[in-house]
Amino acid sequence: MNLVDINGVLLEVARIGAPGPNDRREPLLFLHEGLGSIAQWGDWPASLCAATGREGVVYSRRGYGGSSPVPDVRGAGRLGPDYMHREALQVLPALLERIGIRQPVLVGHSDGGTIALIHAAHHPVSACVALAPHVMVEDISVSGIEEARHEYEHGSLRERLARHHDDVDSAFWQWNDVWLSPAFRAFDIRKELGAITAPLLCIQGEQDRYGTLAQIRDVQSAVPAALLLEIADCGHSPHRDQRDTVNAAIANFLRDVN
Repeated sequence: MNLVDINGVLLEVARIGAPGPNDRREPLLFLHEGLGSIAQWGDWPASLCAATGREGVVYSRRGYGGSSPVPDVRGAGRLGPDYMHREALQVLPALLERIGIRQPVLVGHSDGGTIALIHAAHHPVSACVALAPHVMVEDISVSGIEEARHEYEHGSLRERLARHHDDVDSAFWQWNDVWLSPAFRAFDIRKELGAITAPLLCIQGEQDRYGTLAQIRDVQSAVPAALLLEIADCGHSPHRDQRDTVNAAIANFLRDVN
């Protein structure tokens, strides 16, 4: 685990495996969910790297895991509705340059899936895998995030998240406050997605409590070449609920990708 300085913000970064001497394939770059971090991923990134035969890079965004916290997260440091664009178009390019990766295979979950899609619409990537991304805001998303706030304030969610974040309040409130803000209801990247030219795979569970299947079907409407995988008996985290199915699908998708 290393701390990488991106414009004065320290981001924790971890590498998984190492390429062989003749392996020129681009690594997997993992982008975590709205309450995620390197630790929150668990061992799934390593299992996907093993399934695909690629090295991987995982990092925690600012305010998550062991990365720098967000000062005054509910005041002057509160995120704006453009926070995922800022991550995709400012932070991620700077990080990739800093760690020497040209065109990664992006693997993003939830907010991370959205960030992956935005980045792929503006920058060259080898491929993009988006698990349960958000391309617009649905009522089901807002309801699920309201429930998460109640569980954080009155249940055990804060205690559970504290295992994965140095500053758990920074992690939770930056995500929860922006998603429940009136301004964020207008968030919509569907028109932007038409610029994606890289191979694209979108995966979503049929029982996702944070979004309907319209999310990934709208991606395919914008990018007709996109492949979709809709998984039964699966919620918002396909890589946890149906790991073997997801790993096999991604490995097959990446078989001919450099």
